Amino acid sequence: MQTNDSLDRRDFLKAASLAGAGLWASGALSAPAFARTRSANERVRVAVMGLHGRGGAHLESYAKDPNAEIAYVVDVDSQVLARGLSDAERLQGKRPRGAEDFRRVLEDPNVDALSIAAPDHWHVPAAVLALKAGKHVYVEKPLSFDPAEGELLVRAQEKYGKVMQMGNQQRSDPPSIEVIQAIHEGLIGRPYYARTWYANHRGPIGHGKRTAVPTSLNYDLWQGPAPRVPYFDNRIPYNWHWFYHWGTGEIANNGTHELDIARWALGLDYPTRATSSGGRYAFDDDWEFTDTQDASFDFDGKATIIWTGRSCNGFPVEGRGRGTSIHGTGGTVVMDRNGYEVYDEDNKLVKKRAGEEQVNGLDTRGGDRMTDRHIANFIDGVRTGAKLHSPISEGFKSTMLTHLGNIAQRTGRALKVDPSNGHLLDDPEAMRYWAREYEPGWEPTL
Repeated sequence: MQTNDSLDRRDFLKAASLAGAGLWASGALSAPAFARTRSANERVRVAVMGLHGRGGAHLESYAKDPNAEIAYVVDVDSQVLARGLSDAERLQGKRPRGAEDFRRVLEDPNVDALSIAAPDHWHVPAAVLALKAGKHVYVEKPLSFDPAEGELLVRAQEKYGKVMQMGNQQRSDPPSIEVIQAIHEGLIGRPYYARTWYANHRGPIGHGKRTAVPTSLNYDLWQGPAPRVPYFDNRIPYNWHWFYHWGTGEIANNGTHELDIARWALGLDYPTRATSSGGRYAFDDDWEFTDTQDASFDFDGKATIIWTGRSCNGFPVEGRGRGTSIHGTGGTVVMDRNGYEVYDEDNKLVKKRAGEEQVNGLDTRGGDRMTDRHIANFIDGVRTGAKLHSPISEGFKSTMLTHLGNIAQRTGRALKVDPSNGHLLDDPEAMRYWAREYEPGWEPTL
């Protein structure tokens, strides 16, 4: 196994295809709609929705891909939209069109795909509308705001048959692909336990004041599918993550990534039991989710995955602010976005590989080679039917773990889970968190 040389694009795609055999479902990609209606030599024309933060990384990655073109940039804040138009023009040498409302973009038959970097409450409603309009979809993690939305989106992808990938970009990282394939081949014996973590120094968000909406922001459209609430000055553009009304907390905001790696490495789907403990301990403010959380998922007596989140204390684990350790009968692998280390049964380091690019795993924007590769894989899926590294069926399972962790936290007890589909068993109170209420007229439907 080669561990020192970076993979070029062709070798990477070949290795990814081999590594994913039996693990990455491809969906109905044998004859992509793009190829049926337009030449596969044409660029995929993409609209990027949500330009603050992660959306900027989307612009960079699409601009780098010779097979993609940024056709539209979309944002509900006119100042952010203007900046996004300038950034896209600078990056790709051609100015895209701008739009405040993504629904107008979906009416353009020349748009092939919608790339969603809007807040969590928008992911599924926007994606479903895009699929209905005949567009392919790249959607950031977490896949959905709640479990019911995730199930709906899986059904929508199956119904409309479009290419759809979730933004858990470490699935496109060559060292990660390499070491997880080796784990599946017996590198550390039988893997049975994974520990995942995220530690950051997030400050307080204070106690917000009800105030006038900024003149540049279409707040009604920003809320979209979420029931209407007044505007407060400490929630937009980023702190919505920590409010139940729009966000999914740190476990879904960042834990989705590491829980996905752990589930991938252990070859697991849904747990039989989920528990969580923690609270909002660091500051007295409006933050509603936990800033400290330990969530545990048991898989039918075969394995356990644990996620530890510390949003307001950045002390690293294994020298890493975020990462995953996979433990087996014959050793341990410790990995993150910057590579991996392999230890034998005597805890001796026997193998190490650094990533081709050292990245800051705590950067909330997250533009890097992994994102470039992941988006390139999505574009290749649209153009040629290439196997996706994170089809929506896999992204749904990883996102489901984060929702179960949040529900266990909010109910304060262990959840019994059906391992065939992730559904809660015999718990009407917990089911109150399975699906949200929508602003009338915004309910996503097939």
